[in-house]
Amino acid sequence: MIADAKFNPTAPEHVRLFPVPLTQIAEACGSAIMKNMVSLGASACVLGLPVDIFTEVVVERFSRKGQKVVEQNMQAIERGYAYMRDLGGALPEFALKPAEPRRHLFMMGNDAIALGALAAGARVMPAYPITPASDIMESLIRRFPEVGGVVVQTEDEIAALTMAIGAAYGGARAFTATSGPGLSLMMEAIGLAGMTETPVVIVDTQRGGPSTGLPTKQEQSDLLAALFGNHGEIPKIVLNPATTEECFTVMGKAFNLAEYYQCPVIVMTDLALSLSKQTTDWLRLEDIEIDRGLVVAPEELADLPVHHEFKRYAITESGISPRVFPGVKGGLHHVTGVEHMETGRPNETPANRAKMMEKRMRKLRGVELPGSVVRTGDAQPDVAIVGIGSSIGPIAEAAARLRQQGYRAAHVHVHALLPFPVRQLQEAIADAKQVVVVENNATGQLRHLMSFFGVEHPRVSSLLKFDGTPFLPVEIYNHCKGMM
Repeated sequence: MIADAKFNPTAPEHVRLFPVPLTQIAEACGSAIMKNMVSLGASACVLGLPVDIFTEVVVERFSRKGQKVVEQNMQAIERGYAYMRDLGGALPEFALKPAEPRRHLFMMGNDAIALGALAAGARVMPAYPITPASDIMESLIRRFPEVGGVVVQTEDEIAALTMAIGAAYGGARAFTATSGPGLSLMMEAIGLAGMTETPVVIVDTQRGGPSTGLPTKQEQSDLLAALFGNHGEIPKIVLNPATTEECFTVMGKAFNLAEYYQCPVIVMTDLALSLSKQTTDWLRLEDIEIDRGLVVAPEELADLPVHHEFKRYAITESGISPRVFPGVKGGLHHVTGVEHMETGRPNETPANRAKMMEKRMRKLRGVELPGSVVRTGDAQPDVAIVGIGSSIGPIAEAAARLRQQGYRAAHVHVHALLPFPVRQLQEAIADAKQVVVVENNATGQLRHLMSFFGVEHPRVSSLLKFDGTPFLPVEIYNHCKGMM
């Protein structure tokens, strides 16, 4: 451990401590604020990294402040490196793997979500700032004007979603982003999108709750709210990306599914995925295709009488009705949040209610989205570790450690919660001796969903963590090893 000698640091017996005069060196270079650069140099020495790899980044970051500031920051890195180097044989030995000979991106999940929405054709984002979702809005404030898009900061989350629903009804690809408290406020509007069959996307970046809770801490406790929060019953899709790359591609998938099934789609991330920067492969535009679903072309309606009422909610075998954008000749129809007939006009008779409810609900009946569950690892494992969201990395590392110790381990990750992937998840855990469901909440929400939807296994247990911090691989490894 490297720590600033200024504070007389101590460390547990099993930790090697290297007190370094970080502040003193930084002040000698020009300002105590540069002690992080001294730390960077010291760390580079321990890891065997050359100092010059930081030059390009330092120039890019500080050149607008002048050449002197660039030189001071490089000097701070070099002096931190030199201090550690002079310790000589006292340093621990690390051997990093050679870097891959190609460039990567370094970004957080929120960056990828913003870029994914942009690539998917989204052009309207009403939103109310909330941690940890605000970066999505702030990113698109810069980017949307370049493509004719608009970001609107609304007075609250209710206005954000209802404005997005209005924009989507008008023909735009629209979405909003929020966190748990905002998702709670949006529940009635989510029901409105379901009743009016308006395609809209909501990004929920989970954080610690309830109430204001832990605004800057990790949790995965919105699962039940996302699936069952709205009053009444509507078709709805809930997607759960696990990596930065998937945050990009999931937005294309979300908009396509919203428009194909004409229903709200919730994309659930968590704070660790949303805000933690990670190295990622280059994002590929070709991974996102745009499918606007069953939209009636103007020429198909051009010959209809002016006052003809279009059956926007026509009862079909699939439950999906033809959609038309406002202003198209022959597309006249009524839109309301109360129960309605095929033309949209209110009708609360029992017979009509039964027909329309059945029509809406059969859109997703029997559907399991491809790739909702991904399994890696051994066949017939001693333990299958099930997770969701940002736990993908710690689970993968824990499973690898178990295999190194001679145990058979499988990693099962859930990428979509609704429609719940009963068949895929059942198949993924069927051959395991025991199943551990890893999640950042206090009540085991994912495990409860497995039981609720009928995913069965004789030996299922939970590993829960709800202190605001993400899982460490060693925590998962120790828990699973202790079960063997």
